[in-house]
Amino acid sequence: MSPDDHSFSPSTKAKADQAGITIVPSVCPHDCTSTCALEVERLDSKRIGRVRGSQRNDYTAGVICEKVARYAERIHHPDRLMKPLRRVGPKGSKQFAEISWSDALDIVAEQFIAKAALHGSETIWPYYYAGTMGLVQRDGINRLRHEMKYSRWFSTICVTLSDTGWIAGVGAKRGADVREVDQHSDLVVIWGGNPVNTQVNVMTHAMKAKKRGAKLVVVDPYRTGTAEQADVHLAVRPGTDGALAVAVMHVLFKEGYADWDYLRKYTDAPDELAAHVATRTPEWAAKITGLSVEEIVSFARMYGQAKAAFIRCHHGFSRSRNGAANMHAVTSLPAVTGAWKVKGGGALYGHTGMYPIKKTLIEGLDMIDTSVRELDQSRLGPILTGDAAALNNGPPVTGMLIQNTNPAMVCPELQLVHKGFKRDDLFVCVHEQFMTETAAYADIVLPATMFLEHDDFYTASGHTFFQVTKAVIDAPGECRENHYVISELAKRLGAKHRGFDMTPWEIMDESLKASGMWDAETNWSKGGQDFHLGFETSHFLDGFVWPDKKFRFKPDWAAYGPRGKEMPVLPDHFDVIDNATDEKPFRLVAAPARTFLNSTFTETPSSQKREVRPTAMMNPEDCVALGLVEGDRVEVGNERGKTIVNARPKAGQQRGVVVVEGIWPNRDFETGIGINAVTSADPGWPNGGAVFHDTAVWIRKLS
Repeated sequence: MSPDDHSFSPSTKAKADQAGITIVPSVCPHDCTSTCALEVERLDSKRIGRVRGSQRNDYTAGVICEKVARYAERIHHPDRLMKPLRRVGPKGSKQFAEISWSDALDIVAEQFIAKAALHGSETIWPYYYAGTMGLVQRDGINRLRHEMKYSRWFSTICVTLSDTGWIAGVGAKRGADVREVDQHSDLVVIWGGNPVNTQVNVMTHAMKAKKRGAKLVVVDPYRTGTAEQADVHLAVRPGTDGALAVAVMHVLFKEGYADWDYLRKYTDAPDELAAHVATRTPEWAAKITGLSVEEIVSFARMYGQAKAAFIRCHHGFSRSRNGAANMHAVTSLPAVTGAWKVKGGGALYGHTGMYPIKKTLIEGLDMIDTSVRELDQSRLGPILTGDAAALNNGPPVTGMLIQNTNPAMVCPELQLVHKGFKRDDLFVCVHEQFMTETAAYADIVLPATMFLEHDDFYTASGHTFFQVTKAVIDAPGECRENHYVISELAKRLGAKHRGFDMTPWEIMDESLKASGMWDAETNWSKGGQDFHLGFETSHFLDGFVWPDKKFRFKPDWAAYGPRGKEMPVLPDHFDVIDNATDEKPFRLVAAPARTFLNSTFTETPSSQKREVRPTAMMNPEDCVALGLVEGDRVEVGNERGKTIVNARPKAGQQRGVVVVEGIWPNRDFETGIGINAVTSADPGWPNGGAVFHDTAVWIRKLS
């Protein structure tokens, strides 16, 4: 099917009552699957006004989150970094002196060359993540990595577990289009996410269905803003989603809701699955999930009776040791009922597997040497403190270039992370927009552009558009884009790749043409290229993405990692989570806040005002048992660390479940260290992944 031509011409004339304002198109770069199409008020060459959602993209449909709507507050923040800095005091002291760009980059290159001469090239570890989702400005760091044979990158902090679980059954990261639910779904299930906080556009489409009479079910350990909008909220214990899904399948088979014609044609082992789930009763699942038998059976019947049931799977699955198994179990549901057969039915986790974009030029994929060790980004603490296994028995990491992430706040096992950053032999260059807590540990800090100040292009995961952007305003001060830093360092390090000699626009244009996509100018002028695959392909009616074209109830887990052989053969509850104990009776979920996005927006006054302070939301009965009232100080801790927050009784979660929303700056905690002091850097099954929602803790009332 040819991509749809969604023509869009950017407006060059301001409204009559907005003299001097030009409306310019852009795309949100932040780490959310929505990748919203934007319209930005350009006041002049250096300043913006309001940011709004664009109608040119019918997934965004004019709606964006409150964080990005107030982006002027962030881009024009008085605390933005404007000049390169060199550390002159102790690490973490924020004592810096201004330095020229040339001198700063010379120092970085000299340090990297000297450390590589001492320990080998693997001692340098370029470290990045998704502060921007733009492919040039985010991923260009890998071109330098591969050319210089610096330690390779195992990206685990966000989607590894959920990606693995989805692909294990379906075969590719794509699915049905959320836009279908507007007119066609009669049941929408939001599972493992809180789009009111994190992906507002999902709620836009879900609420259109609900207003039309569709039922909305939310599966989440606590009563989120999304759950408040639902007809049914299933407050499972953290990490037990697989048990719920399997018990639902038990009812579907037992009560005749399974579509055997579909199962025979499109799935690999329907008879084995039916026999297996016959032993996984609602009574069995109730003991694991904490839900009642009635809740489980009622939901199963609602799902089985729906003519067009749509499941929107979210990233909560990617935060638990058994997240891949849980995701796979949930994706098995539409394969049992044949919900994929109808418009408005099936499921979606993400669409990034559908884009044909070739990344060789962007990332220097033609230069990869697989003999160079690969380090797990989520295990930064063990890596920086010399754990031999985490280092793959290689040399210590003694040099880092950090872009697009703030690991001193967002990584698990923060005490180890901070200890590692304080090492005298570790040289760190941080390219950032603000003096983050990671930047405070750096030897060189470089001022970075924001998305409205550079060119880039974006895949999406929540929708099917590929979008190109141009800079809207000039960069302030001496801020420079990521591509500039990578290219200038390459010159000083002797790295040879033609991508270092190209502009971002040239890289984009050549990559798009090599991929058989619209060129950059055409994509920008038309407002993005829609890669919707059509109903049959997006619903896998022409087969799932395996040689036999069948959904896999029996994944080859061992193909994804050595620990795959330990995982269940068929969908099940995989009990490898950090279960509560007498010493640590609570299970902690470190969930996203509404007006923060990981550590981004924690600097904006409106976000700080709305979020107030770090807070532990607890079942009211747990609060009574501990003698807690609203606002009491409590210590949250385990063997990895501890911190102090304020308690808040909150209905809608089970006893023993505690939720702390938002990755708050460490400075906002009495202890000087945030909630990730207690989260674990243990890898999930089968092939790694961070486990931020899989944490057993104690809660102690403080005077």
